[in-house]
Amino acid sequence: MKWVTREKAKVDRIACPWLISRFVDKEPEFIFVPKEEVMDVAKKEDAIPFDTPGAELHHFIENGYEYVSFDAIIRKFGLKDPALLEMAKIVRSADASPPDAVPEGAGLEAAALGFRLIAKNDHENMKLQFPLYDALYAYCKWKVEGGKLEHSKTG
Repeated sequence: MKWVTREKAKVDRIACPWLISRFVDKEPEFIFVPKEEVMDVAKKEDAIPFDTPGAELHHFIENGYEYVSFDAIIRKFGLKDPALLEMAKIVRSADASPPDAVPEGAGLEAAALGFRLIAKNDHENMKLQFPLYDALYAYCKWKVEGGKLEHSKTG
């Protein structure tokens, strides 16, 4: 399937392609365009728009709480993986301002901005960041399974 979103991706617009490619669509094609072109390109290319105003897969408010596009994809496709739900808290904390923000969100936002600054384009940005999201998913899986960190005096 084709998927389209706004160019100059940072957090949610990289997290969503990672989520889509790992859990929703095994052969996705991602298109990045200027904000004002997303919905037109979606129609023209028969692509699914995400993380843009007017798209079904966009930020939403529920019971006064803001959720991000990553959450919208989890909800739309009925993903129940506890590690993904934990990961959504981090993505949400990096991309929105939830009252229950988790500290990992600040690190993700900083890393995402850094990747955007060094990447030549959005496709390279995805390629660079996907291993970060794979590691973040592994961390969340470990966390929800009750993992404990071992501390050493030598670091």
